[in-house]
Amino acid sequence: MNVLIIGSGGREHALAWKINQSPKVQSVFVAPGNAGTASDAENVDLDASDARSVIWFCERKRIGLVVVGPEAPLVDGLVDALESAGIKAFGPNQAAAQLEGSKTFCKQVLIAANIPTASYQSFTDGENAARHIMERFPDEKDYSPVVVKADGLAAGKGVSVCQTRQEALDAIDRIANQKIFGEAGASLIIEECLHGQEASVLAITDGQTIVTLPAAQDHKPAFDGDTGPNTGGMGAYCPAPIVTEDDMDWIEEHVLVPTVHQMNKQGTPFKGVLYAGLMMTSQGPKVLEYNVRFGDPECQPLLMRLKTDIVDIMLATIDGTLDQLDALQWDPRPTVCVVMASEGYPESYEKGHAIDGISNADVLEDVKVFHAGTTLSDRGATVNAGGRVLGITAAGESIAEAKSRAYEAVSKISWQGGWYRTDISDKALN
Repeated sequence: MNVLIIGSGGREHALAWKINQSPKVQSVFVAPGNAGTASDAENVDLDASDARSVIWFCERKRIGLVVVGPEAPLVDGLVDALESAGIKAFGPNQAAAQLEGSKTFCKQVLIAANIPTASYQSFTDGENAARHIMERFPDEKDYSPVVVKADGLAAGKGVSVCQTRQEALDAIDRIANQKIFGEAGASLIIEECLHGQEASVLAITDGQTIVTLPAAQDHKPAFDGDTGPNTGGMGAYCPAPIVTEDDMDWIEEHVLVPTVHQMNKQGTPFKGVLYAGLMMTSQGPKVLEYNVRFGDPECQPLLMRLKTDIVDIMLATIDGTLDQLDALQWDPRPTVCVVMASEGYPESYEKGHAIDGISNADVLEDVKVFHAGTTLSDRGATVNAGGRVLGITAAGESIAEAKSRAYEAVSKISWQGGWYRTDISDKALN
């Protein structure tokens, strides 16, 4: 079987690396890929927004499975187009992908299914949103934190946790008036600020059977100690001890199962990766949001631990036969992923700086350097081409050992302006 992966980030490199391990797979193509996928697969110059070109490539290369990595092509309906052409595709269709594509849609599903989440209000313009803040908090002294979110896709950057009334008004202005996220900010939501540690629980479902994966924990803020602006994720580790076995049972029963049932009930059945972003509050887990694909960087430590053939899992999901699949097998060792980023990220940053030391890190035992924002220069050198550049992932007998190995590998890599957080997984150690 030949497989096509859509995307260019660390998630897609991890998928290419894992899919290539399947004995069922002959060739793996990644569109457009990065410098890392060029080594573990074959990059192809395809525009995911042009479904006809993707279908033409699949027919020409006899692709037996398409794996759509990022959220935008899912929300745009690429899976629908592929299925209409008789091509198997892993991921939800356009209607189901609205679970991530619209924060308001997601909230409506959560409330209809009686799933714990933050209270919220939705707005279609900045004026009414700002008026809501002023009426709710007429006195700055009575202000309590709120979260302002662009309704649509904003690459993980459309969320602002606002500690003051002015911060909330500024966030509304950026989203609704300045349109910094474009059409993603055509509407927005304001919700109560939940307190606790965040955790990521991913499950794979064919719309009937749900297979829950080990919990992971992402690190969204840019800097150590969870400070600074939100990013797409500066690192992750798996498993996350903040989510106990009892918690996992509760999340399956009260979050995942009701979500799948509600999606079926309203005529938007879900197939693919259901990613619950959770806040572990003092009242129990509450859903912050849903994503409809593997997280990046959670995908990297998760797939490093997965021992079951991922192609079998994906095909069973597409065919509706997950109930016939044996229980997934996992490496018992924890894994830690540290993201290295370009100077200036998540704001503007320079590209094209040569990266040194990747090969020295990659040869370390139980270490894999997953590429995200990289490309090959005209001279064949690996250079930074994005904000998040590398995801250095390591396994160890303990989280502490996995962290130590990951940072040993990080220490061998450098480029002009490259930086990273130094405290990935410390929450687990503490």
